[in-house]
Amino acid sequence: METAPLKVLFVCKGNHARSVMAESILRRIPGGKFTVFSAGSQPQPDINPFVLRLLTSLNHDTGDLRPKNWTEFAQPGSPELDFVFTLSETAANAAPPAWTGNPTTALWTLPDPAAFEGEDVQKALAFADAYRMLNNRISIFASLPLATLQGMALQHRLDAIGKDTGRREDAA
Repeated sequence: METAPLKVLFVCKGNHARSVMAESILRRIPGGKFTVFSAGSQPQPDINPFVLRLLTSLNHDTGDLRPKNWTEFAQPGSPELDFVFTLSETAANAAPPAWTGNPTTALWTLPDPAAFEGEDVQKALAFADAYRMLNNRISIFASLPLATLQGMALQHRLDAIGKDTGRREDAA
């Protein structure tokens, strides 16, 4: 299945927080293994300022990030996608467009840091926590032997990654 580069799309509702962070994280994987995009079912006009601050502080290139409607990836001439990861329940419950290609899909939902209410310091921590969870999942995904995993074995691995929140529970 593996061809270089694999085209990956991260989707959520607003495409201004989680999916943008995921796009930025996977873009950093060396070796040109992935071409990465993000989009939203109901994109916001701008990237969340907490996301921009966090990504900038971690030396991510944010110059070309912008919210996009997921229909951009279902039109003639769109990239033929290999993977689509849905990061929000809202996007998961919406009827997605017919993606170009025949992508493998997985549900990787996690709490929306943009919905967190509190002081700015607490909001920043919510975004950092979402980034950490995404980074963990994406690191696992990027290390999978994608050339040898196919069908249900691949789907099982991707689904398992999405169920791991990356939170550590204290042992009682």
